[in-house]
This record gives sequence, C-alpha cells and structure tokens, in this order.
Amino acid sequence: LVPKLASCKMIMIKPFLLTAVAPAFLNTSRRSIFPAAMSTSSSVNAPGGDQECDTPAAVIFLHGLGNRAGWSSLRRKLPSLRPNLGKNVHYVFPPAPTIGISVNGGMQMPGWFDLYDWPIGVGVKDDKEGKIKAAIQIEETVEKLEKEMDIPPSRIVVGGFSQGGAVALLTAYHRRTEGKVPFAGCVCLSGWLTLKEDLNVTEEVAKSTPLFWAHGEYDDKVLFEQQAHGVGVLKEHGVKVEERSYPMGHESDYDEIDAMAEFLEKVLFPSSS
Repeated sequence: LVPKLASCKMIMIKPFLLTAVAPAFLNTSRRSIFPAAMSTSSSVNAPGGDQECDTPAAVIFLHGLGNRAGWSSLRRKLPSLRPNLGKNVHYVFPPAPTIGISVNGGMQMPGWFDLYDWPIGVGVKDDKEGKIKAAIQIEETVEKLEKEMDIPPSRIVVGGFSQGGAVALLTAYHRRTEGKVPFAGCVCLSGWLTLKEDLNVTEEVAKSTPLFWAHGEYDDKVLFEQQAHGVGVLKEHGVKVEERSYPMGHESDYDEIDAMAEFLEKVLFPSSS
C-alpha cells in the first residue's frame, strides 16, 4: 500500500524497501549468517584438471539495507549454475553495521551508509563518511583473505546488491589507487555509482577489473536511470562494462543470477569460458 501524503507528517520508509525481494532460488537456507570477513568454500566440486580451478579465488558479496542473510545461499546457487565456481572459490558475506537511516526517521537497521533522499535517483546526497567506512571494512576483508588464505585481489570479485552494489563500485574503482592490485571483477546489482566527484580510475584498474551491472527496469527505489548514468561514467574512465536489464523492480531473478554466474566464471576462469 502507498501511504497517503500529509503535509505535517513524516513519511516513513519501511526497512525492507531496499532489501531484495529474494527469489525462491536464493532462499534455500537463511540459517548461516557469516561474521565479517568469514569465508566458506562451496561444497560443489568442479571438473578436475584446470590449473585455474586449483588456484584459490573469492567472491565478496554485500547485502542491501536491512538484509544481512538473504544472499548467503549464492555459495550454493552459483556453483550449481557454473561448476567452476564451486572448487577453490570462497564466498564471503560481510555484515553491515547497524546504523540510523535518515529517510527512515533515524531508525536503526543494518546498513552500509546513511540515506538522505528517496527514491534514489541520479544526484542524491552522498554519505561520504559512511561510504568510506564501508569500503575500508571490505578492504580489511580483502587483506584478511590474502593474509590467511593466500588469495590476492587479482583473484577476488567484489559485488553487492543495492547499497552493497554501491559500496562494491566504490571499493573496486575509486579506492584501487596506484600501487594497489586491481580486483578480478566487480558486480553491481540494482546499485548506483557514488562519490562521482572523487572517481579517478587508474589505467591498470580500468584494464583489469571488468564490471557486471544488472538492474530492474521498473525499480522504483534505486531508479533505473542510475544504471545508464553509472555505466556511462565508468565507461568514460575506460572500464569494461557488461550491462543487463530485466523487467522487474528492486529485486533479483534467475536470469540475472545466471548472467552473473557466467560473468564470474569468465573473469575467474577465463580459459574455461
């Protein structure tokens, strides 16, 4: 139901609005909520013999506002679509901190950064401090993967949905400055490009970190215009972008996840794709 507008009342946005309308194929289990930087190897084995499959890799995927556990079943779904993603690939689902969200009247909920405008169209106000803190948390996860599991950034894909997609873009492109090893790839599902005035993609990152960006054509929360705008800006900086759109709202579906799996296999196991 759409609430009636009242000039003297604050319009409250319910917490689930920026959370994926999680499809059944992603909801096989919601029991496993991973603490920050904890990873898990998929139990599905890929066909043996490929040297790339023997080299550890990782997928870091960030949830949307208010939803810490809804995407963790990707660690089973992705290998079922592309078996290469099931051998020596570690899936990491960092939880966002609990913070107050301004468009929700300061309500406390899991979120990567604050939101000041609604819906989220091109030109919304940025919570720069919150977004940088979120990116630093992901960078710490990357450092832990390299130190404890010997997985370099060049074998890591960082991605996310909605707010998580925005943080993934920030981590993969804004903050991989000169001297930092680029990621293998980036995934943005129904997200948006933030802190555009600070964007400075190095030549090495543009060459080494391709992007998969998918978005719902009827998204009334993170507006569909965000995809064309963000893709255009990143392409101007030399980033290779695979863009997909689907007849859906602020959610995901099988075709999108299948396309994402294809992209992940292509960037992590290029000789197999």
